[in-house]
Amino acid sequence: MNHHYNQNYTRKQIDLILAMIQDCIREDRFIISKNENRQENKDFINEYNLNSKRQKEILLKIKTEDFCHSLKNTKKGFEHEILYVFCPQVMLFNIDGIEVLVDVYTKFNLIENVDGKRVVAVSFHKRNKPIDYLFR
Repeated sequence: MNHHYNQNYTRKQIDLILAMIQDCIREDRFIISKNENRQENKDFINEYNLNSKRQKEILLKIKTEDFCHSLKNTKKGFEHEILYVFCPQVMLFNIDGIEVLVDVYTKFNLIENVDGKRVVAVSFHKRNKPIDYLFR
């Protein structure tokens, strides 16, 4: 496992982190990154025809057992931020209408500021590398 990845969490800590993330999602205080650096997210959403309601449903079904690790943000000026990686398995319909089980790689940035909390789903795409689950 990459030495930048942190799995030093208890189940209770991840329960709390996930609850904060999902509270933001439920209250529409979240976005899925779709900027020029996030083509993989856009391709995934298009490939499985995921409207915003379905995207939100997928994110709200993530469980503590889907947690993999956290890591520090490496973007210049954002090194203080922690990113949380979860990889749920979700049944989706591909472009041909065939139902397939997909490992959905999600990476969240939980941002707290004077306006409260919000979440950025930095990654929301098909898993493209090996992962280790902490609680499986």
